[in-house]
Amino acid sequence: MAGYIGEGIAAAERDGDAAVVIKIDTPGGSLDAMSQIYKSLLNANVPVITWVAPAGARAASAGTFITLAGNLAYMAPATNIGAASPVDSSGGDIGGTLGEKVKNDAIAAITSIAERRGRNVGWARSTVESAVSSPASEAVRVGAVNGIAGSLDELFAAASGQQVTLGNGQVVTLDLVGATPSEAGLNLFQGFLHLLSDPNIAFILFTVGFYGLIFEVMHPNFATGSIGALAIILALIGFGSLPLNVGGLLLVGLGIVLIVLELTVVSHGLLTIGGVICFVLGSSALYTAPSPTAPDVSVAYPLIATMVITSLLFAFVAIGTVVRMRRRFRLLPIGFGAGGSGRVPPGTAGEVRTPLAPTGSVYAAGEEWSARVAGTSSPGEALPAIPRGAHVTVVGQQGLTLIVEPDRAAGPAA
Repeated sequence: MAGYIGEGIAAAERDGDAAVVIKIDTPGGSLDAMSQIYKSLLNANVPVITWVAPAGARAASAGTFITLAGNLAYMAPATNIGAASPVDSSGGDIGGTLGEKVKNDAIAAITSIAERRGRNVGWARSTVESAVSSPASEAVRVGAVNGIAGSLDELFAAASGQQVTLGNGQVVTLDLVGATPSEAGLNLFQGFLHLLSDPNIAFILFTVGFYGLIFEVMHPNFATGSIGALAIILALIGFGSLPLNVGGLLLVGLGIVLIVLELTVVSHGLLTIGGVICFVLGSSALYTAPSPTAPDVSVAYPLIATMVITSLLFAFVAIGTVVRMRRRFRLLPIGFGAGGSGRVPPGTAGEVRTPLAPTGSVYAAGEEWSARVAGTSSPGEALPAIPRGAHVTVVGQQGLTLIVEPDRAAGPAA
């Protein structure tokens, strides 16, 4: 967002626009990003108007600094501004010497901004020192902002005729009556980062990525691992701008692991139930509000339900496949031949898997065996090879090697 605002102001300067309007509705943000934004406003060589809108919006915490940094500042009815005391990432007070340093630095910054823009310095300091917050009418009365504007037309009318000093010292008189606004959107990269910061998108990426990495470990194929790693990296980028709860993240990961373990451990569904419980609890607690004024950041409940149902369907399908495979192997014991005796009775039908020339392999009695054509005694004898897929009949056995001959009655294999 800091980059978006900086680029927008620079573009307005290049294009010779009459002014830039920044519409604000925010609970706050990081000190570093806030500093970049208000520096862009203070040094802009085009008039910048900050506007807290629409009705019900707020310029809280860092939003207070940004609003005051505009050449002109207006608020829509039923909006508020203030509560700019610094807090840590979890919304708690910053204690000790560090807390004093951060608070004093913030007081100095907002004092400088208010002095530069000719606003009420005492009120500005109180928003940091005592977390004072004011509605639009009070903010106008104490001289924190320039006036009330419920629409862009009202904003343009109120700003027209006002003199402002640009970053280069030039004094400009605004004439915005009848001006045509043009909205500057995010560029492709900024839009992509903004998309990643959506709490639901970050959650989906992390879940899909975790599944991909687990499947890569269970069945190495590079594709699922690469996709999973990329998804998790993108999720972490999104988490960086969200109030992430690490405990919730660990619960989501544990839930996925338990669901996948159901495929390898016979728990009669207990692992799946535990996995679903962990997944739901972790998803519900994945984000925490960074401060009392912050918006509700959470994973949508319909999305949680969708992901749980998808995981359960996957688990049921995979478990069913594993059960069928286990039954098949119990009916056809590997390595022991028909009847589990290690012997294949003469007359058993088979199919060539590796061409017999004269040795190779055949599939008979439910498994694959080494085989040799009857009437040959050494691999070097030059006889026509029996091709893959041809039908043969077992006529004898030497150890684990079957002795076979072509099944004339079956004809060529399909």
